[in-house]
Amino acid sequence: MNSSLDPHPSSPAVSIVIPLFNEAESLPELYNSIKQAVREDNLSHEIVFVDDGSTDRSFAVIEEFRKNDPAVKMLSFRKNYGKSAALQAGFTHCQGDVVITMDADLQDDPHEIRNLMAKLDEGYDLVNGWKKIRHDPISKTFPSKMWNLLVSLISGIKLHDFNCGLKAYRKEVVKDLRVYGEMHRFLPVMAKWSGFRVTEIPVKHHPRKYGKTKFGASRFLSGILDLTTVVFLTRYTRKPLHLFGTIGLISMLIGLAICVYLAIGWFQGIWIGNRPILLLGVLMIVVGVQFFSIGLLGEMLTHSLEKDQSPSLRQ
Repeated sequence: MNSSLDPHPSSPAVSIVIPLFNEAESLPELYNSIKQAVREDNLSHEIVFVDDGSTDRSFAVIEEFRKNDPAVKMLSFRKNYGKSAALQAGFTHCQGDVVITMDADLQDDPHEIRNLMAKLDEGYDLVNGWKKIRHDPISKTFPSKMWNLLVSLISGIKLHDFNCGLKAYRKEVVKDLRVYGEMHRFLPVMAKWSGFRVTEIPVKHHPRKYGKTKFGASRFLSGILDLTTVVFLTRYTRKPLHLFGTIGLISMLIGLAICVYLAIGWFQGIWIGNRPILLLGVLMIVVGVQFFSIGLLGEMLTHSLEKDQSPSLRQ
């Protein structure tokens, strides 16, 4: 990764982190719009562009910004690693007390920065943008609504637009989170389960002017797998027996019920040796014992690791 960051930066009030991949056409307009927004609110700021291995002129365009504006910082990956890796790099290197993230495709409005920050001032740690009026085709909006509903149901966090790129964080939130894989979709979930206060506000959404979306249908399958990972890591890392033990007990109870049913029939003279349900009952008991044992082993590992770890304290 190439880096064009000042090794001794002053701390700006706001860091604007922008992950991007092949967005050379939209960058000049995005940059001018950001500068206008922060100038209107008189905000000390830095703009951290994270070039995720672009193959167009994105790197050269950002380099021109950087030469003429000391507030512009640039990180550049040698190849495409994905949005999560880009955000993590931006979070690691940003210096602002408030961190704003937005996409580089001009669909997020930089003038929403003041509204996001005003909501943070009400006592929240993360403010999520909600594209209430969305300028995208139904082939994109309908699956997105279904996805947001699924995440809300599983996570228990009631937000309308988990995947909106426009968000505001307090600095301690981004320094606490670790983003990898496709976890950027679940940043509000991870923050909420880490004890931070999360809310959302409606934000303006603009039609895409240049290029096309970088995300395809395959992201939904990977998203479900990543959501499973998030649920496990945030809810059950310190109590694995609650997950594996519950699954194990349910499996064992089903298996025992089947075996009791067959035993009653056997005492009544019904031959059960050739009945497939007998194998199912035994299998459910064995699987249940295995899950329960995995939970116990997880508890033992957690107990040993707890000696070296302590919960983070609120600053």
